[in-house]
Amino acid sequence: MPGWHEATKEWQEAGDVRMVGIIEEQHPERARLFMQWKKMGWPILVDSLNLLETTVVPQTLLIDEHGIIREVRPALDELDRVRREFVDVDFEPPAVGLEARRIEPSPAEHAYLRANELDAVLAAFEQEAAANPAGGYTLFRAGVAYRARHDSPGRRAGDFQTAVTYWERALQLDPNNYIWRRRIQQYGPRLDKPYPFYDWVREARAEIIARGETPVPLVIEPIGAELASPSKEFVGAAAPHAPEIDERILRDDGVFVTAETTLVPSAVAAGESARAHVRFVPNDAIKGHWNNEVDGLVFRVEPPAGWQVDHPVQTLPNPPEAVSREPRSVELELRASEGAGPGVVQIPAYALYYVCEDVNGVCMYRRQDVTLRLRVEG
Repeated sequence: MPGWHEATKEWQEAGDVRMVGIIEEQHPERARLFMQWKKMGWPILVDSLNLLETTVVPQTLLIDEHGIIREVRPALDELDRVRREFVDVDFEPPAVGLEARRIEPSPAEHAYLRANELDAVLAAFEQEAAANPAGGYTLFRAGVAYRARHDSPGRRAGDFQTAVTYWERALQLDPNNYIWRRRIQQYGPRLDKPYPFYDWVREARAEIIARGETPVPLVIEPIGAELASPSKEFVGAAAPHAPEIDERILRDDGVFVTAETTLVPSAVAAGESARAHVRFVPNDAIKGHWNNEVDGLVFRVEPPAGWQVDHPVQTLPNPPEAVSREPRSVELELRASEGAGPGVVQIPAYALYYVCEDVNGVCMYRRQDVTLRLRVEG
């Protein structure tokens, strides 16, 4: 987009062309921030469900004054020709009326577009996916809806993993679909990344602030996987000697803090890697909150023999407040051993943290055991 925007500025200012963009983003406000950063003020339409059913991006279309596509993917280095054959031409209306293709969203898609209650939307998508298990676009859109609920106040445990599973099912039906593949890679391991997806966000904000502007706020901040750079080899790290854990430390079985795991992808072959997302959320029902006046949350993975982990031990920094209730997330990458056989492998891990219940309530030191379940395909 920036290339065509810069190249056609004079045409836009003269009123010779109008620029309009369509994005397939899960989080459209990120596109708004990018547009602000690059000083692009033209309209952007959002097609998170990919109702256009395009399989690759970006695509540049030259559309005349009658709504007819005159060229697909013109080359940026052919501006003189584009000017001569498109911009400077007054196209005649078609001699025969053309019937426009009308996109008719399904009931579930209608509900999603109307921003209806997501539980009902997801139930409708589940029905459509069950009725059409070979419908790749239906499966992809169900994943979009599950990820949307994961990002909402009404999120449910397992929403993120379910979204990934739907996207994987869609990609299995059409391995060449660029958009579906990129959606999984966005949250997946570094070995499978074509580029860092949102590493530009920090630079964009800094430049916008330096201009005296306020950056467009992001509803959902990019997470580690979305900022990570690609890697050509898996770099495992040896875990330091595990300290003896006092068995008198009481276990938290989700009473004070719930733990949710998501593996992207959900299945790998022997020798391949996956990225694990682990999220810890204080229990609202008991007004659970973190005690930030002591050590931060520690997360440790104990991989099976032959498996590798890039960050086997992590300690999360505490925020400056004495207490807080925010979710806390850990990300790490796992590489299956070369000799791993098919089946579900359970990778043990645990977290240590200080948590309190109710306002001015009792604060405790707790351990929670976490299992990362990754399917190895034969």
